[in-house]
Amino acid sequence: MCFMTKCPYVPPHEWNVDFPKLMLRAKAVNFKKGGVRFRDKVLSSTDAVGRLAGIPVVVQAVNATNQNHTARRVLDKTLGVHSQAILPKYHSAAARRHMRRSADESTTAAQPAGRTRGKVVLFATCYGKYNEPQLGEDLIAVYRHNGIPVQIAPAERCCGMPKLELGDLESVARAKESNIAMLAKLVDEGWDIVAPVPSCVLMFKQEYPLMFPGDSDVTKVRDAIYDPFEYLMLRYKEGALKLDFKNPLGKISYHVACHLRVQNIGLKTRELLELVPETQVEPIERCSGHNGTYAVKSEFHEMSMKIGRPVVKRVQQAGADHYSSDCPMAGHQIENGLGSGKTPEHPLTLLRRAYGI
Repeated sequence: MCFMTKCPYVPPHEWNVDFPKLMLRAKAVNFKKGGVRFRDKVLSSTDAVGRLAGIPVVVQAVNATNQNHTARRVLDKTLGVHSQAILPKYHSAAARRHMRRSADESTTAAQPAGRTRGKVVLFATCYGKYNEPQLGEDLIAVYRHNGIPVQIAPAERCCGMPKLELGDLESVARAKESNIAMLAKLVDEGWDIVAPVPSCVLMFKQEYPLMFPGDSDVTKVRDAIYDPFEYLMLRYKEGALKLDFKNPLGKISYHVACHLRVQNIGLKTRELLELVPETQVEPIERCSGHNGTYAVKSEFHEMSMKIGRPVVKRVQQAGADHYSSDCPMAGHQIENGLGSGKTPEHPLTLLRRAYGI
């Protein structure tokens, strides 16, 4: 018996509780009560920060500040961003325009194969737009090489995952209204959707459908969005993927991102990269410790590095030619742990190199 309430004891494994929903509800209540720091609101406002940091002159100042030890110590003390955490570089709007021009150059007619309709909308993601536009460039190059027309999602805004983690459900709902309406229209026009960051794909595949179960447009987008390698492997099974690889990749130490594993699609990235001759891929299925903004916060950075230490150790022991992760932020978390100056290479970058394009 429970001493305080006289209720019968129920062991934890018999509790009828949906813990993810319970945790989200707790986060939402905490947010409503003002329990979220200003720093956390800033870090989760990816569109606003990205647009501001991408202004010419401002972008150079932001990147210089993020690389300056004195400035980083000030950020640590005032904003709570750890001085040793790797912060992403920002790019100007010119880089985004170049990515859009690359997509617009495609005039190939769509060739459906299996479930895929053969033409895709690239949901570039905040990280892909503001921090690593090369992700979009590499994806467009690989897809165009395989005869898949690509266009950039118009008026795209953050998928809402950072605000969801914060418990800011009103901002999530606004992001959903903006993105889902736009993407559902494109699905109706015959387009599939891909995004190069696993957490963003997961948001559309799982989180929105759980939050808005009766919304037909949410379901429509869920069924049309793919991880980039998932999409290419679906076409490979139908004989619609080019195997004209020019360059072997050697040995790759490959970190499988948590938000990719939870999608239950298998290790499609490894399967595709291993189609490249003289290429060996060793997967690492453990958390890197980055977890969105967790790794950059002063109070959590050291713990995040401890969580990611087994991954870093596996990469060190592999002695591979490349190390890579589907999640670019996880890749930089591993880079931080290695401390060797050797940078991660996204699987899309490696695949483009294998094609020699």
